[in-house]
Amino acid sequence: MGAVTETGELYSAPVAFIYIFNLIIGVGALTMPKAFAAAGWIVSTIVICILAFMSFVTSTFMVEAMAAANAVLRIKEKNWGAINGEKSTTTSQDEEIFRENEPLINFTRVGQKPNLYDITTRVEMGQMARMFYGKSNMQDSTGSHPAAPSNATNHSQWKNVSSDSSEDHCWGNISKENVYRIYLLMFTVTLGPFAFFNVQKTKYLQMLTTVMRWLAFSMVIVLAVLRIFNGKGNKHVSAANFSGVPNLFGVCIYAFMCQHSLPSFITPMRDKSRVTCIFSLDFGIILLFYAVMSFSGMFAFNDLNDLYTLNFQNYTPFIHYFLALFPVFTLSTNFPIISITLRDNLKNLFYREGRQYSWTVDRLIFPIVTIIPPIGIAFATQNLEMLVGITGSYAGAGVQYVIPTTLVYCARKEIRSLITTYNNKHRSIFRQRSWLFFVLVWTVICVCFVSANHIITKK
Repeated sequence: MGAVTETGELYSAPVAFIYIFNLIIGVGALTMPKAFAAAGWIVSTIVICILAFMSFVTSTFMVEAMAAANAVLRIKEKNWGAINGEKSTTTSQDEEIFRENEPLINFTRVGQKPNLYDITTRVEMGQMARMFYGKSNMQDSTGSHPAAPSNATNHSQWKNVSSDSSEDHCWGNISKENVYRIYLLMFTVTLGPFAFFNVQKTKYLQMLTTVMRWLAFSMVIVLAVLRIFNGKGNKHVSAANFSGVPNLFGVCIYAFMCQHSLPSFITPMRDKSRVTCIFSLDFGIILLFYAVMSFSGMFAFNDLNDLYTLNFQNYTPFIHYFLALFPVFTLSTNFPIISITLRDNLKNLFYREGRQYSWTVDRLIFPIVTIIPPIGIAFATQNLEMLVGITGSYAGAGVQYVIPTTLVYCARKEIRSLITTYNNKHRSIFRQRSWLFFVLVWTVICVCFVSANHIITKK
C-alpha cells in the first residue's frame, strides 16, 4: 500500500459542510468573548472578518493545489509532460484524456466527461509538499489530546486536603493527577481507534457533535441575551482599545484553520463543483457564530472569564455541566480528524517510490505511531498553555497561510512545465499572483502580533 491513500466512501456536500464546520470550531472559540471585550467591538469585528476572509482565500488555494496534484499524477502515469528535459506539447484536448482504468464512480458526476483536474485521488498536504517542493508537512495533535481529559478533571467534585492543589482528591482518596490519567485513558480508548480508519467512519460522531455544538452556542447566546434584557448587562463596553489587539490575534489567529485536513474532506465529495459555496457557507456561519457569541458575552458580563462557559456556573446544574463539558465534545470530534490526517502525512513522509507498505505497516503501525506520542505527552504533562505555545503558534501560521500559498504557486509552475496550458477547473477565484504576495505579507503581520502577545503574556 502506497503513500497516496484511498478515497473511501463518497458523501454529499452537506456532509462535507458538517466536517469542515466541526473541524474549524474548537475550544479556542470560548476564549474569544474576553479578547473581544479587551480590544473593543469595532476593532474585534474588523479583525475577525479579515481572519475569516484570509482563511477562505487559502482554502481555495488548497483545493486548487489538490486538483493540480491529481493532474500531475495522471500526466506522469500517461508519460505526458517533460521528457528528457523537453517541454510537452500536449494540447488542451489531450488534457481531457483520462487513464482508462480510473473508476467512473470517482468522477464528480457519473457520466460526466473526465477531466485532467478531477480530484479523485486523495493527496494529503505532505504528499503535495513532496511533489511540488520536496518537503513534507505534518500538523500536531498533542495540544488537543490532554485538553479534553483536563477539562473533565477540572469539573469533577474535589475535596482539598491541603494547601497544595496537587493534593486534591476525588472519588474517595484518588488524587487529582490520577483522576486526570483515568479520564485520559477513557479518552484514548474511546477515540484512539478512529486513527485506524478514514474520515468517513467518523460521520455519525460528526453529526452528533454538530448538534451538541449548535445547542451549546445557542444556549450561551440566549442566556447572555436574556441577561442583557433583564438589565444585568455590561453598560461600559469599549469600542476600540488597540492595546488588546495582540491578545485578540493570539486568540483568534487560528479560529478558521482547516487547511491541513481539506484533502480528507474534499476528495470524497460526489459533487466538487460546490466546494467554494461550501467554504462560503462554513466561514460565513462560523463568523456569525463567533461574532454573536462574543458580542452577547461582552455586553452581558462585566467580568468575563478566560473560558467563556465558566461565566455560567451559577445557572442550573444541567446548564453548568453541559457548558463545562462543551470543550470535551469539541475535542472528541477534532482529535480523530487530526489523527487521521497526521497518519496519512506520516505515510507520505516515509514513502519511497516503488516500495509499497505492507498491510501491517499501513493499517497498524502508522495509526499506532500517530496516537502514541500525544498519549505519552498528555500523560507527562497537563500544561496546555505550554503545549499550545510550542506546537501551535508559529506552525499554525505556516499550515494556514504559508503552505497553501507556496503549494499553489509551485503547483502552477509544475503543471506549466509539463503541459502547455493550465486550465484547472478548480482554480482559486483569487488567482492573481498579487493575492499570493498579499497572503505572505499578512502572515508576517500575524506572526508579529502573535509574538507581541507572547511577550506581553510572559511579562
